[in-house]
Amino acid sequence: MISSPAIDSPAAPARVRVAVVIPCYRVREKIAGVVQSLLGQVDYIFAVDDSCPEKSGEFLRDKCGHPSLHILFHEVNQGVGGAMITGYKAALETDAEIIVKMDGDGQMDARYLTRLIAPLATGKADFAKGNRFFDLQALRAMPFARRAGNFGLTLLTKAASGFWHVSDPTNGYFALRRGALGLVNFHLLDRRYFFEISLLVQLNVVRAVAVDVPIPALYADENSSLNPMRALMTFPGKLIGGFFHRIWWRYFIYDINIVSVFLVVGLFLFVGGGAFGAWRWSANVEHGADQSAGTVALAMLPMLLGFQMLLQAMVLDVMEKPTEPVSDILEAGEIKSSGK
Repeated sequence: MISSPAIDSPAAPARVRVAVVIPCYRVREKIAGVVQSLLGQVDYIFAVDDSCPEKSGEFLRDKCGHPSLHILFHEVNQGVGGAMITGYKAALETDAEIIVKMDGDGQMDARYLTRLIAPLATGKADFAKGNRFFDLQALRAMPFARRAGNFGLTLLTKAASGFWHVSDPTNGYFALRRGALGLVNFHLLDRRYFFEISLLVQLNVVRAVAVDVPIPALYADENSSLNPMRALMTFPGKLIGGFFHRIWWRYFIYDINIVSVFLVVGLFLFVGGGAFGAWRWSANVEHGADQSAGTVALAMLPMLLGFQMLLQAMVLDVMEKPTEPVSDILEAGEIKSSGK
């Protein structure tokens, strides 16, 4: 239960029950301080020892025994996504209404917890995520390589996830309402460092309302276990896969609308016109004949129309933004069905 005030934050309703999930891997020096900063602020703390070589879970059990602290162990390392899924499943077995994700490396200040969950507690959103880019002073403190990578990744993630109004996609300080989390397909979430982005894709598919919350990060002497070269090699393919997964489920499974029409017709015209032009060009090259103006127009016109339709589909995708939290719809249905 949130009881202590956060920095410049509206007070969350006292009845809100909060659970925090903390993936633990090589955070032995920081994890005790993170947990202690949460004690008395939240109802449940789930620390998931992801087969940590430093035995963070055992250290935490000896250092911070508390009724609200629950330590879960993985025998085999499953990555940050795997640890979060284990923590999420445990949190959903409690009566927690909001589930927060924090890292165990001390970068996420618990004093901002009330600010983070306020949009969820007041029913304005399903998902709230910290955004380090609002605070220019804190942004300057971010290492340059990390800042440059985040800016580039932000644009690609907007396209893949469909949350064009959400920035700082790799920020791991975020919270979800119970109803929205219950709609997420855990088996489709990435088990490694692509977890946050894959979660955004899933939330967009179910039309969850997401908001950014200004929260600066703390950078000290912690070491990131993310390999930049590995991320460079794996993230592009995962982003492309996430984009097509979202488009398919969002516009062809869960709903069919004008964007679906523009995508199908536009792709058919663009590819069809290009294929016709390539066929006529190869045939003329083989026979040594010149291409007529009419043939060129017959190939270019469908391509131009198709491109315009695909561009319009992208514009509509950018503009489309759910306004009513899906959690409210689910909760209203549960209350009605129970006769309350």
